Amino acid sequence: MEGTQTEGLDDLPPSAKLVFKVLEYNGPLTQKGIVQESMLSARTVRYALERLEGIGVVDEDVYFADARQNLYKLTEPAQEFTSEESDASCTAD
Repeated sequence: MEGTQTEGLDDLPPSAKLVFKVLEYNGPLTQKGIVQESMLSARTVRYALERLEGIGVVDEDVYFADARQNLYKLTEPAQEFTSEESDASCTAD
């Protein structure tokens, strides 16, 4: 299953990869927060989130501070993927 997520992430457009990295570094964020951190347009962020949800690396949850917004976070398998990636980069040196 990890190989499928890796292939799916590699096949995404750069905007989706950037949104993935923003969520990886900052943790759960609303769409508005992702727009501010990534400096992408709201439309681009929406599309990137759709693509990331499609491959199962991002979950959408209710943002309790403002129920009109959603909170986006990396799924558990996606977090394992990012930790394996950083481990591999450390051993490559």
